[in-house]
Parts: sequence; C-alpha cells; structure tokens
Amino acid sequence: MTTLHDFSARGIDGSDVDLAAYAGQVVLVVNTASQCGFTPQYQGLQALHDRFADRGFAVLGFPCDQFGGQEPGSDEEISGFCERNFGVTFPLFAKVEVNGPGAHPVFEHLRSEKGGVLGDRIKWNFTKFLVGRDGRVVDRYAPTTKPEKIAADVEAALAAPVPDGQAPA
Repeated sequence: MTTLHDFSARGIDGSDVDLAAYAGQVVLVVNTASQCGFTPQYQGLQALHDRFADRGFAVLGFPCDQFGGQEPGSDEEISGFCERNFGVTFPLFAKVEVNGPGAHPVFEHLRSEKGGVLGDRIKWNFTKFLVGRDGRVVDRYAPTTKPEKIAADVEAALAAPVPDGQAPA
C-alpha cells in the first residue's frame, strides 16, 4: 500500500527530500501561496509546528501558483517572504502543481486518499492534509479551516500508536 513515505520532493533550497524521513511522525501537508487571502495562515501553521514539533509533528509547505497566480515568486523569494513575514521554520518545498496533468505525485496521492468538495481536486490554496505516523491520510481540511482548529486532530494523531519499525522523531 502506497503512503506519503513512498515519495520524494524537491526542497525549496533545491535539495531532494525523501519523505520516508517523516516515517513515524504526524505531518500536515499544505499547498501554500504568498499573495492569497489565506496567506496569514502561515502564522497559525508555524504555531502548530512549534507547539507539536517535539512530539513528532511537522508542517510541510508546498507553494503552488495554480490558483489565481497567487504564488508568482521564485523559490528563493518564497522562502524569504515566509521567513521574513511569518517566521516560518517548518520545511518548505519547491513550487508544485497540485491539480491537473502536471500535479506533483505527492498531491496526486493525497487527493486520491481523501477527496474534498470537488471530488479529488484541490479547491484553492491552503488545502491541508493531516497524515498519520503510518503515512496515511487521516483527514483533509478546506482552505478556510484555520490551523488552530486542527490542533485537536493533531493531538489525536500524535496519541495514536507508532507503527512497528517506525520510531517517532
């Protein structure tokens, strides 16, 4: 069975990131944008990351320019914007597409695991996928769902048993 841990992605710094590195952790995968009405959610995402990181949790941000051209910058510009304006320290990845024929395999997988209001398509920036320690999607959240509203679900996922052979980070 395919899980998030079977994929890799390019980090915003250009490095290859094997998502198996997150095996045993709970992660929140989010497609982000710097010029969106939901962009202030970066602050809440960072707060979630800070609150739960020492328990084996990480936010993974994937910038996307597919919705209204709201992420026009280069990876370097995006990284600087996020750090400067929201103090983002959680992992960011290179800009990706999340829908259509050019969709990154991570998002093809996440969408197939948990559909939303538009079937498996992602509706807009800041769609969120909570992934359990086993790499399977626990839940999907609409762009309008503020990160603080997800905290109880993160707590529950962190309380779940760690799968055999996967040490929490």
